[in-house]
Amino acid sequence: MAKNIEPTLKLISEYLKLKKPENFVIPEYQRGYSWDITQCDKLWQDIEAFIASNASDPYFFGTIIVDCSVTDKFSLIDGQQRTTTFFLLLKALLIRLNEAITRVPEDEESEALKAGLKAKRNKVMAILYKAEDEEIPSMLKDYTKTQNILILENKSINELYSDEVKKIIEAIDYRTSEQNVHKIPRKQKDNKYTNHFRNFKFFFSKLGEKSESQINQFATIFLQNCQVIEIRSWQVEQAITMFNSLNSTGMPLSDADIISAQLYSNAGDNKAIFNEQWEQINKLANELSTRRIIDIDGVLQQFMYINRSINKEYISIKEDGNESVDVTTPGLRRYYTDIKKELLREPIVLCGNLSKITKIWNDVKDYPAVKLLLRCNENAKLFLSGYLFRYETTEISEEIVSEVCECLLRLFTVLELSDFGYSSSKFKTFLFSENIKFVDKNVSIEAIKNSFNEHIANNWNEKSIEDSIIEYDKNLLVFLNEYIYSKSKGVKFDFAENVNIEHIMPASGRNITTIQQDAGITDKEEFNGTVNKLGNKILLEEDINKSISNEWFKTKKQNSIISKSGYKDSRYAIALSLTSYPKDTWTKEDIDTATQKAVKRIVKFIFNKQDD
Repeated sequence: MAKNIEPTLKLISEYLKLKKPENFVIPEYQRGYSWDITQCDKLWQDIEAFIASNASDPYFFGTIIVDCSVTDKFSLIDGQQRTTTFFLLLKALLIRLNEAITRVPEDEESEALKAGLKAKRNKVMAILYKAEDEEIPSMLKDYTKTQNILILENKSINELYSDEVKKIIEAIDYRTSEQNVHKIPRKQKDNKYTNHFRNFKFFFSKLGEKSESQINQFATIFLQNCQVIEIRSWQVEQAITMFNSLNSTGMPLSDADIISAQLYSNAGDNKAIFNEQWEQINKLANELSTRRIIDIDGVLQQFMYINRSINKEYISIKEDGNESVDVTTPGLRRYYTDIKKELLREPIVLCGNLSKITKIWNDVKDYPAVKLLLRCNENAKLFLSGYLFRYETTEISEEIVSEVCECLLRLFTVLELSDFGYSSSKFKTFLFSENIKFVDKNVSIEAIKNSFNEHIANNWNEKSIEDSIIEYDKNLLVFLNEYIYSKSKGVKFDFAENVNIEHIMPASGRNITTIQQDAGITDKEEFNGTVNKLGNKILLEEDINKSISNEWFKTKKQNSIISKSGYKDSRYAIALSLTSYPKDTWTKEDIDTATQKAVKRIVKFIFNKQDD
């Protein structure tokens, strides 16, 4: 008889610890490793917030579904991204533990700390190398004994770097790891590394900011207080069905559910008024949610940020008289039901504030600068709403919104180009400090602009930003480039939800070989790098993009064509400008020239340089 499913609540350290013959498997049909610094930064912030909370209960990292139908093979049906990331984090932690152990002095006062660090190191080695306690001393003396120990077998046909985790885990230190991992051709700086190594490097850097005692504390929490539910199944079909079920059903109570229930309870004789207010807030939030602008939990989160900024709840004064900014943020439920439970005692007042936030978003949602900012980073919403909350809704204009949006756009553009995560002090700490000014109507927009100017100028230089934009091959800056260009030409900028990214030199199609030759590019890798440069990409309406498809540049740009849509029919300023381009071909040199122009205008925008 086949075994039933077996769900078990486990510490992450227990879940990852395998016996000698066992290993995890990423099946053939799984996607490649796709987590990047954004997800790792969120995981890091979650752990940091949990440590800061001093909570007695463990922290839960979700459900892992494992197919155990093959003996000693744990096939990851759901959880491969988290499992892979846990191993990368543990390797970064192991290196930092080894470094910390050497720095702690051999004296009685430091004895407990040193013993703690060694105990955590041994526990991590037991996971990464399936080591028993008696094997660890010899492994430390001879690191070759940690080689070729299989813990994660990647069979995915979609993974280009199936041995990357192995290379990282087998390296004796960070430098060796960096030397051994795969380097992507024709990429510069961190862009040349895979997601695996970049995420490992992120954790390694974050841990490097901690003292020996803080590393010991982090290791203790991650190994002894972080949990997952491992669901084992002994039938592949059963495991996949369970995965689909868990991801399509099951609706635990949200923070808003809990908070609204307490508000209702506290409304007393005003329950009818509260019900009407909450229904209107929820209805508008749901409508905004369909546009991916804000949902009801987001409304509650934004008011929490606003209220904490108004009351300067995260600011303290250090011994030297300077302010210290604590970016640790409590969860919604804890903030409203524990830290600031007085807010729930006045349901009508709180609903008035929540209603104001939803109305503001409803009024500004179609402003081009807002639509552009919301493409940058989810966290941008928190600070835009903080600034706009200082106004009455009738006072808000597109000019007011655009001014503060551009401040935030400049910083979040740097974040897009940076190897730092949002949690870096250059971003999160600065923005938390600025939010105090954002919510204060006595602080002018000019003072805020100057603060952003100084912060950006003091932390980044134009050359490094230029280099990053030249290497940039994603799409966000295509929108920003269009926005800045349109503004410089006095043309109104906006973009539809169904806007496409058009490659002027096509990236694929039936004529691609000839197009490559005409462009003066014979090497396939060089072509792939060139075709995705910023100077080769523009915004274009979806219907026009479909009409011209992969046509020659001459066909796309001509303004006399009647039978087919082209750049002449676009409302986007850069596409329209190409109709008068003096050449009928679009080559590598044209792409490089267009890229350099885009670089100049974006750098000028980031550093708030005025036209000469």
